[in-house]
Amino acid sequence: RSDIGSAAPAAAPSDGGEPGSSTGVGGSGSRAAELRAAKMMQRKHQQQQQGPSPFGVAPSGYVPGSGRGAGFFAGNGNDNDNENGPTGLPRDRNGTNAALDGNPYDDDDDEADAIYNAIDERMNSRKRKNASSGNQQQSQSQKIGDQFRELKEQLASVTEDEWASIPDVGDNSLRYKQKRREDVFTPITDSLLDSRIAQNNDATASNDNSMLASTTQLLPTSTSSGKTNMSGLAEARGTVLGMSLDRMSKDEANGGMQTSIDPSGYLTSLSNATSALSSTTDIADISKARLLLKSVRDTNPKHGSGWIASARVEEAANKIHAARKLIQEGCEICSNDEDVWMEAARLHPPHMARTIYASAVQHLPTSIPIFIKASELESNDEDKKAILRKGLECNPSSVTLWKAIIELEKEEEDVKVLLSLAIEKVPSCVDMWLALAKLETYENARKVLNQARKNIPTDKSIWIAAAKLEESQNHANMIDKIISKAVSSLSKHDVVISRESWLKEAENAERASAPFTSASIIKYTIGIGVDVEDRQRTWADDANNALKRGAVATSRAILAHSLAAFPTKRSLWMSAVELERGHGDKDSLDEVLAAASERLPKQEIFWLVRAKEKWVGGQIEKAREILTKAFAANPNSEPVWLAAAKLEWETGEIDRARVLLQRARERASSDRVYMKSSLLERECENFDDALELIEEGLQKYPKFGKLYMMGGQICSQELFSIASEDKKQNLDRARKFFKRGLQNCPNNVKLWILASQLEERSPTLLNSSGNVGTGFTKARSILELGRLKNPKSPELWVEAIRLERRANNEKLSVTLMARALQECPNSGILLAENISTSPRAEQKAKSADAIKKCPDDPLVIIAVASLFASERKVDKARKWFQRGVILNKDLGDSWAKFYSFEKKFGNSDQQKSIKDQCINADPKHGELWCSVMKDVKNRKKTVAEGLELVASKVQL
Repeated sequence: RSDIGSAAPAAAPSDGGEPGSSTGVGGSGSRAAELRAAKMMQRKHQQQQQGPSPFGVAPSGYVPGSGRGAGFFAGNGNDNDNENGPTGLPRDRNGTNAALDGNPYDDDDDEADAIYNAIDERMNSRKRKNASSGNQQQSQSQKIGDQFRELKEQLASVTEDEWASIPDVGDNSLRYKQKRREDVFTPITDSLLDSRIAQNNDATASNDNSMLASTTQLLPTSTSSGKTNMSGLAEARGTVLGMSLDRMSKDEANGGMQTSIDPSGYLTSLSNATSALSSTTDIADISKARLLLKSVRDTNPKHGSGWIASARVEEAANKIHAARKLIQEGCEICSNDEDVWMEAARLHPPHMARTIYASAVQHLPTSIPIFIKASELESNDEDKKAILRKGLECNPSSVTLWKAIIELEKEEEDVKVLLSLAIEKVPSCVDMWLALAKLETYENARKVLNQARKNIPTDKSIWIAAAKLEESQNHANMIDKIISKAVSSLSKHDVVISRESWLKEAENAERASAPFTSASIIKYTIGIGVDVEDRQRTWADDANNALKRGAVATSRAILAHSLAAFPTKRSLWMSAVELERGHGDKDSLDEVLAAASERLPKQEIFWLVRAKEKWVGGQIEKAREILTKAFAANPNSEPVWLAAAKLEWETGEIDRARVLLQRARERASSDRVYMKSSLLERECENFDDALELIEEGLQKYPKFGKLYMMGGQICSQELFSIASEDKKQNLDRARKFFKRGLQNCPNNVKLWILASQLEERSPTLLNSSGNVGTGFTKARSILELGRLKNPKSPELWVEAIRLERRANNEKLSVTLMARALQECPNSGILLAENISTSPRAEQKAKSADAIKKCPDDPLVIIAVASLFASERKVDKARKWFQRGVILNKDLGDSWAKFYSFEKKFGNSDQQKSIKDQCINADPKHGELWCSVMKDVKNRKKTVAEGLELVASKVQL
């Protein structure tokens, strides 16, 4: 088309009467034919413009180009000729005159026509699309006022009343979205403030009113330099606040309403307001919850939980009326849901809740909780009983209702009557049977329990109650029969009860003051489900666990049963002895010890403990008889000989003790026998005999270091006080004892310490004050040698540090402490010494470091406690002292420091408590404790007396 241009306009008819041509191609379906016809028409048009054809006028019916295959052009499209066209010639399917077409219509022409038809259709569709978009843009470009033109025309018919009733439209612009502040303060210029001040001053001078005077105080003043003094603004603000509060207080005094302020509850009201403001943040969540729960109610209206949740949401939003309305609607829809009714009663006041429960009972007569809740609303017992009776009429087999109404009865006879009715209505309730049996007499109780056993043969509680009943009547022989029948009967009815359950029942029986019943239960059930090879271990664990829970009788019964099965087990007998010693009396302990001695005669411990108990109890002859039996069973036992000698020694029979020790040296010789023998002679001040016994013992037992210590102490202490002229000789004898001891026992640390102390005191003993330094030097060399032979020995390091401190060598002592801590970093005695000897400013840091290294060392704990005590931190110190004595109850130094602390800061009750605990612990160790208690002068001191002596030497 671009080549051809637009279609030529229709030509006027020629002179020869040729029909005119139009812009379209008439009767031709071929695109190629149309193009050829268009070219011919254009050429013809050009010829007509140039002038007449040289060939003359075309004949009628002439079709230009038809001889060359051109199609027939219709004139104006209004020809209604037949299908052969105006020429009367036949046409093909595309409208071409086949007679005039020289070439036949083939497949290529058909394909070309199809392609041109597709192109035409595509172009036409594009035109239609552009036309529709143009119409749409035209409609969009139409003004909004034109859209409301018709409505505006109708405004002519609106009356004045209708116009006045139209609501005002608010301003919804963005600046009004936020809440507008009520008070907006605009800063003003200084000149305006100055002018206002001048006006107020004039008004004040003329005494216009008092309010202007107060206003003057509220405004800032102007200085002489012309600048405004703004410091008065704070005072002005305080004055305004005071005026407001005064006005509000006057309103309150005059019966003011909500604008009044309670001065006493002002802060409380502020906190309430703050909580209310903070709760406003949950409004969105509450709205979402409402929508969600509304969907739940609409989806499943019979679901009671949805109604309850909805009501609680409204209650949380402080809309109690909406909550009640919702829950009432829920009661109507979910009338068979007891939770909905109870929620409705909860949300309403009591007088309305009664009505709600009455309606609930009509819909749910079998709901037990509704009757219980309804009875709880009543304050009178009779009204409660009436409601519960009504509930029992509807639910005669309800155990809960029976128990509730029985608890309201106060008379025992009425309770019996109700229980009798209850067991008739509910014969399977064990509690009812047991309660009735407790109220009846012995004979009637037996009948009740027998009847209960027939109705409920599978419950063990009835059998145990029967055993307790017999025990209350002191019928001990019936208890075993009842429990035995119980176990067999329950097994016949295929009732499986675990051993742990039976143990629990035994403990419950013990708590109910029925120890024989507890023992009988243990006797017949302790072996259930236990393998033969595991019985001893399992039963021992059961006894320990029961004792930890406070069930002493149960633990005793378990041990008794275990000892009956294993009579020769020493550990079981020891457990029984400890149980009776801690929780029994003297008679029970003696019985256990006698049985243990009879079953295990070769175990000296039971003979000795029994003899000591008799001796402590003042029964000396009984103790001697027990020891005589012990000699018969153990003729060569060293502990028995020493115990017999100690008994005679302590009772003042020195000769008998000496004879017993001599026999012991002949029949059961040992290093301890020689030590006790020499100790007896030393106490009797027979020092030569004591030294002879020591020499005799050392010949037999040269590795026993205590004999060397005793020999050195006798020569350096007792003999010095007797023979003052032989001091040098006695000192040399003592040195020889220690030297021999160090040669034979080089690993005995105590020997090294005693030897160094002897050399340190030697100048004092010889009264040579000028040689004091020599004593320190010799002692220092001995300790250094001891550390070489015993490396990493904290005791030797501590003694060396103390030696330097006694010699006033503080720097050297600090150096030694540093070396000691490098060699023994986790030594409790070193760390404790470091804490107590450090400067005040360093003690806290040293304490923290020591606790990190040794958190459970009693010496460190006691050192920290002493530090707190020195700082007057009484509560902390007491707490740490208590922890220290618990960690090691055998450490006498800890008890002495704790007791000294209580004497200084505590009261008499606290002091007595510490002393009693120390007596029960009976400590045997401790550096200071042993130095006092093992002194010959204090050997017969009791623990309480020793505690007083040691505490007097303690410095906190």
